[in-house]
Amino acid sequence: MATAAGEEKPVMIVGMDTSDHSTYALEWTLDHFFVPYAPNPPFRLFVFYAKHSSPYRYMEPFALPIVDSHLKQVAAGVMERAEQICLSKSVTGARFKVVDGDPRLVLCDAVDKHAASVLVVGNHGYGAIKRAILGSVSDYCAHHAHCTVMIAKKPKIKKAKSASPV
Repeated sequence: MATAAGEEKPVMIVGMDTSDHSTYALEWTLDHFFVPYAPNPPFRLFVFYAKHSSPYRYMEPFALPIVDSHLKQVAAGVMERAEQICLSKSVTGARFKVVDGDPRLVLCDAVDKHAASVLVVGNHGYGAIKRAILGSVSDYCAHHAHCTVMIAKKPKIKKAKSASPV
């Protein structure tokens, strides 16, 4: 996509996974950076999913094709959901990519490869202990990606306080 001056538009990458948090991040991005500017958004959009590799060394050989097939189905489902979200908001021209590897590294590599200006990721809202054990893709990207990183946090739904009996 070229701009009026013939220059390429900057690239925006959205990282997806199987969570509602990444779905929220994609929807938020589309609503704020693409829908208001249709049909001429200010960015080229790439949506990435990092497909985890099978833990080959720890598996029985007969299970490898089954696990690989499942991982491919999950990746296809995530990308299909992302495409449907884009279509539901009339956003066209997005590119969808599945890459094998650790999500943190996949996203930072994608930023470098595509010279992205912005990376958008969701946030699971893990506490300090869970984040220390599981790691945090958003935290890693915020510290290592060579571009602006936006962390789209899904708002917490506050429970309504019930009226106390008098």
